[in-house]
Amino acid sequence: MERLDKILVSQNIGSRKEVQKIIKRGEVCVNGEICKKIDTKIDVNTDKIAVNGQAIKYKKNIYIMMNKPAGVISASNDKYDKTVIDLIPEEYKRKGLFPAGRLDKDTEGLLIITDDGNFAHKMLSPKKHIEKKYIAKLDKSIDDDTVKKFEDGIIFADGTKCMPAKLEVLPDSDNKKGIVTICEGKFHQVKKMFICCGINVVHLKRISIGNLYLDSKLPIGCCKLLTNYEKELIFIGNIH
Repeated sequence: MERLDKILVSQNIGSRKEVQKIIKRGEVCVNGEICKKIDTKIDVNTDKIAVNGQAIKYKKNIYIMMNKPAGVISASNDKYDKTVIDLIPEEYKRKGLFPAGRLDKDTEGLLIITDDGNFAHKMLSPKKHIEKKYIAKLDKSIDDDTVKKFEDGIIFADGTKCMPAKLEVLPDSDNKKGIVTICEGKFHQVKKMFICCGINVVHLKRISIGNLYLDSKLPIGCCKLLTNYEKELIFIGNIH
């Protein structure tokens, strides 16, 4: 059983405040009767919900975009550090939420949080070759040799070889800022790739997964629900 307002938020009807106003205005029916109590307990398997006469088809899973801040870890729980799950607003919280993929503790930017394991597996599978873009601020300038090394595939000290990656220098940055595009996710990969070129990453931010870009209006540390279209953008042009 789940609260009526929480269910409507999870189904993209509106923010928690918006949903509560809709309910109090008598625009929501449960099993054919107007319901004005926001905390009414609902069984999504048997109860029928309608908003302004439009039936709500309950979707089992939730997909959240987070603009991850530095200082929190990409995990569902941790004894010592604050996790990305701790930052999720109450109305979005569900059992089984986890970050689909990870960002290092000090890395910011786009992170997808869900309770859909199949979706996460599809997004993270190396076979799908889904590109991820990062903006990297560096302590030294990027030269043509560094760009070439990324294109050829960086080899780590332990012999691990990365797949070919793209490195673009951002203008007006003294060649100390670039966009890195990779389609895999090895541990500390972007930082280690630059270290192999004698460069240290000062700041790292992920800006896209597939064709889904971080919402420029989403403040650091905040979340929003993904629309179906946004979910599809992750996979468009990346299906192999």
